[in-house]
Amino acid sequence: MAKIAMLGSGFIGRFYADSLIGQRSRDTIVSIYSRREESAKKFAVDYKCTHWTTDMEEAINHPEVDMVCISLPNNLHEAAVLACCKAKKAVMCTKPLGRNAEEAKRMMEAVEKAGIFNGYLEDLCYTPKFLKALKSVQEGALGRILWAKSRETHPGPHSEWFWDIEQAGGGCILDLGCHCVEISRNFIGKDIKPIEVMCWADTQVKPIDAEDHAIGLVKYENGAIGQFEVSWTFRGGLDLRDEVMGSEGTIWLNSFLRTGFDMFTTGKGGDYVAEKAESNTGWLFPVGDELNELGYNHMFADMFNAVESGRAPRETFYDGYVVNAVLDAAYRSAKSKLWEPVKLDVWRGQEGVQKQKTLTDYDEQYYLIKEEMTHFGTAKLILKDKKTGQIIEKIV
Repeated sequence: MAKIAMLGSGFIGRFYADSLIGQRSRDTIVSIYSRREESAKKFAVDYKCTHWTTDMEEAINHPEVDMVCISLPNNLHEAAVLACCKAKKAVMCTKPLGRNAEEAKRMMEAVEKAGIFNGYLEDLCYTPKFLKALKSVQEGALGRILWAKSRETHPGPHSEWFWDIEQAGGGCILDLGCHCVEISRNFIGKDIKPIEVMCWADTQVKPIDAEDHAIGLVKYENGAIGQFEVSWTFRGGLDLRDEVMGSEGTIWLNSFLRTGFDMFTTGKGGDYVAEKAESNTGWLFPVGDELNELGYNHMFADMFNAVESGRAPRETFYDGYVVNAVLDAAYRSAKSKLWEPVKLDVWRGQEGVQKQKTLTDYDEQYYLIKEEMTHFGTAKLILKDKKTGQIIEKIV
């Protein structure tokens, strides 16, 4: 049974708390740290915490605490992680791990030097749909993975610090792109090195210094391509969609806006419908179990089970570091308008992976380009001569 210190009592801290104490029904939050006394007190009442404080190290060092959950603004992650290292307490940190790869690397190296458990709270890599899709990909149902695309767009985050580039470290690329990059990494293979990024970003709507809309391509060493679409300007709620395409198949995932649950209301009843829903009137698209559908339950179950079994979780600080390195390249590309290399001082995957073979033999003379059945019942092949390069049609 885990006894947890929660650092942060805001929106994500409460999402985490609901899942922490609900999924396994044996883990408890024994201490809550918040920068505001009133928030700490309210959280303690709502989640029956026996201890609250406005001193972060006091929460971490609480004698009953054996694991710390960081749900603080991005600029406070490193200080919290270092305090956990000093106290030798297991730590889980919300995404993104750092405001940049250098911060993330320092945190990764600190937890590894301290020898403490570290988990990267990347919830969208734990959604039931994603886990099922990933299993199919890993079992070869889609063949060679060629392209993985992830989209997260909504009207913008909940707390004021997200909109401050100094505290947050960036805009929607950092806030949402961290999800999208890690989703694609899982599908393509986390041991395949991301090598360069091309990214467009702009501030189209919001009166902020950071970007509110971005699209990027991440090129991997084996020739696969990852794509992310992120925005704080999307109107219509929270849009979470993933696509993965392989040589033998395709998967489409829609995790939030189209879930088979549609509702119309005049708005005279309740206020809350779903995360980042823009209205409580008209046609709405609720989610049956947000904690489950957004991956929180499976994520924390993996974290706690990993601690108890002495293994690493599916997502660690190392993964957070790689994601930060990819996003750093995206920010450089958005400024330079060029492909920018991903700078990874630490890489633990495969080295020198060759680009995936794209040629399929038909026989000794020809490569197969395509085979199809026509509308008039004839089987047809498109072939390329290996020696001359001539492309022909062959009726079977």
